[in-house]
Amino acid sequence: MRKRSITIGGHGTSIALEDAFWTELEAIARRRGRSLSALVAEIDGARSSPGNLASTLRLFVLDELKRSRN
Repeated sequence: MRKRSITIGGHGTSIALEDAFWTELEAIARRRGRSLSALVAEIDGARSSPGNLASTLRLFVLDELKRSRN
């Protein structure tokens, strides 16, 4: 598990994720032409309920991987 500091809406936060999730998030950000921070901010802003951001990011990666298989 690796912890990273990310800026979201001008505020810093730390997020701990397994390396595989960081790798996939970085790949998704590159494909979309955005920075990792911008992608995480977008995902954070789209959440319908407050909760654990790390869990939200894991589910986002899982959904993206599922979509890419179809």
